[in-house]
Amino acid sequence: MSIGGSLFLIAVGAILYFAVTATFVGIDIATVGLILMIVGVLGLVLGLFMLSRSRRDGGQPGAY
Repeated sequence: MSIGGSLFLIAVGAILYFAVTATFVGIDIATVGLILMIVGVLGLVLGLFMLSRSRRDGGQPGAY
């Protein structure tokens, strides 16, 4: 997941969690928003880790 995709998931999740008040039978919109924010944060952390790792290795894929 890219950093941009992670930021998008965080933004959509925050909108669903904090701003949407609609209700659906069987679906809690706030819970869906919270899950999207958590997945986005995990993706962002992983993406930043991979980015820093590739820069530390000289930017060459596969270099350890």
